[in-house]
Amino acid sequence: MNSNRRDFLKLMAAGAATALAPVPAQARPPKTLAPGALGILYDATLCIGCKACEVACKSANQMPMDHDSSLEQAHGVRGVWDAPDDLNSQTMSKIKLFATGDGGQGGFSFIKRACMHCVDPNCVSACPVSALTKDPTTGIVQYNPDACIGCRYCQLACPFNVPKFEYDKPFPKIVKCQLCAERVADGDIPACCAACPTGACLFGPVTDLLGEGHRRLAFQPGESQDYPLHRLGSGDQRTARVTGYVPSIYGETETGGTQQLLMAGVPFAQLGLPPLGNDSRARLSETIQHTLYQGMVAPALLFGGLVYTVFRNAREGCEDPAPPADANTERQEDHHD
Repeated sequence: MNSNRRDFLKLMAAGAATALAPVPAQARPPKTLAPGALGILYDATLCIGCKACEVACKSANQMPMDHDSSLEQAHGVRGVWDAPDDLNSQTMSKIKLFATGDGGQGGFSFIKRACMHCVDPNCVSACPVSALTKDPTTGIVQYNPDACIGCRYCQLACPFNVPKFEYDKPFPKIVKCQLCAERVADGDIPACCAACPTGACLFGPVTDLLGEGHRRLAFQPGESQDYPLHRLGSGDQRTARVTGYVPSIYGETETGGTQQLLMAGVPFAQLGLPPLGNDSRARLSETIQHTLYQGMVAPALLFGGLVYTVFRNAREGCEDPAPPADANTERQEDHHD
C-alpha cells in the first residue's frame, strides 16, 4: 500500500513537472477606456446633501423606499423616511456625510456611493455566467438577472462593495447602478445628474469629464468659477465659490480607471474610499488562473488526486480485516460455556 502511494505521488510529481515546463502564461494586458465611454463626475465641494439624486434614482428605477423604523417611531410618523446608511438592495445611489475634522466644507464632506463602472471591472471578470457585462461602446457595466445564478461572486470581487443581493426576495437578484442605460440609449442623461441642482453630478464622455476635472484642479480657493450643470456641454451652468480640492481625481487611475470620477476637498481615505493601485485585480487574478490552467495542469492534478482517493477508499473497503485476537478468544469461551 505504501509503495503504491509513493509510486503514485512520484508519477504525479513527474507529470506536473513535465506539464509546467512550458513558459508560464503572460500577464494579460490591461483593458482600456472605450472611445465612447460615458460616465459621471461627482464634485463633493458642490454637493449640498439635498439627496435629490437619490430620490430621482429610486423613481427612475422603480425602487421602494427604505424605511428606518426606529427613526419613524421616534418622530411618530410612518412611511415617510428614506434613510439607509449605505447602498443596499433597495438603494442604488447614496449620498453619505463624513466628518473630516479639517478643511472641506466646515469640517465635513459629502460623497456619492454608486457603481464606479470600472474600465476593467472585477465583477465582470468574477461572474461565471456573464450576468454582468461591460458595454463595448458606452462602457456601462450592466446586469442581466435572467443569466444570474445567485453565486454573489461579484460582491466579493468588487473593491468598492457595490453590488447588493436581495436576500429578502423569493427570487432574488443583484442590485447596482447601471448608469440609467435605457435613458442614455434614448439620448437622455442619468436621473441623478438630471435632478442635481448644483452641478455636483455631471454626465458626459469620460475623457471630457477628466478634462473638466483637471480644469477645476487649477482653481484657487476663494475665487468664483462657472460650473456646468447636468450634462457637460449643455450650456447650463452656475457660478460658485471655490473651496479647494485635493490634487487628484479619484477613479482616474484607481483599479485601472473608473467611469464614475470623484473630486473632493479632503483626502479620499477620509470619505470611505479604498486606496487602490493602478492595476485592476481582475487582471492579476486572470493572469494567475491562466498560468495555473495552462496545459490543463491543475485540472489534471485534481482529477488524478480524486481518482487515487476513490481507488484507495474502494480498496480499503473491500479488504476484510481479521477480527482482534481477544474478540476470537471471547467468542470461543462463550461457546464452551
